[in-house]
Amino acid sequence: MPKVKIPRKSTTIDMTAMCDVAFLLLTFFMLTTKFKPPEPLQVDTPSSTVSMPKPDKNMIVLTMRDNRVFLDVDQQQIRKEALRMMGEKYNVSFTPEEMQVFSNLGTFGAPMANMKQLLSAGVSERDALAMQMPGIPRDTVNFDKCELFDWLIFIRQLKQSNQNEVKVAIKGDVNTPYPVVQNVIAILQKQNINQFSFVTNLEAKPTNLKN
Repeated sequence: MPKVKIPRKSTTIDMTAMCDVAFLLLTFFMLTTKFKPPEPLQVDTPSSTVSMPKPDKNMIVLTMRDNRVFLDVDQQQIRKEALRMMGEKYNVSFTPEEMQVFSNLGTFGAPMANMKQLLSAGVSERDALAMQMPGIPRDTVNFDKCELFDWLIFIRQLKQSNQNEVKVAIKGDVNTPYPVVQNVIAILQKQNINQFSFVTNLEAKPTNLKN
């Protein structure tokens, strides 16, 4: 008795629902993604042949140009808490709106005496005002009044309480005076931070020259 052949039918998959989900996800990420704010201070970093990439998370970046030092740290909540702790020590109170502005500020170099002026400025004026700031004070004679020392202490405490490994990177302009770099390193070593990275531009390794 011959076998009954079952007719084959082509299968069709309705992709309409999947396309809708894909476009919804794309729209969601477009609306919720926050771009990194531009750095107020552009620096021309020195060259190096080392190609180790800088981590994107749990970093404290110290940017130097001329005689000014700027600071940048990730995680908005840590930025808010660090600002609150700095305000308590230096007797400066901040509103919730000012703290929210600071959490989105990016790299900053304002002394605590000028911080409210920077945070209360308009969006269009804030970038120009940030460029005029003298940088974070870094007195290595009296560490009790060294704002850069205190910023590093509070940020490291907050990150370590979240069980995050804290790494420090120094990003200096090629024309930054050496005493400024030495001053920043002294502040780091005062906190037993003896391992840190220098942000540089990558260049080709030199070839061996034959006589």
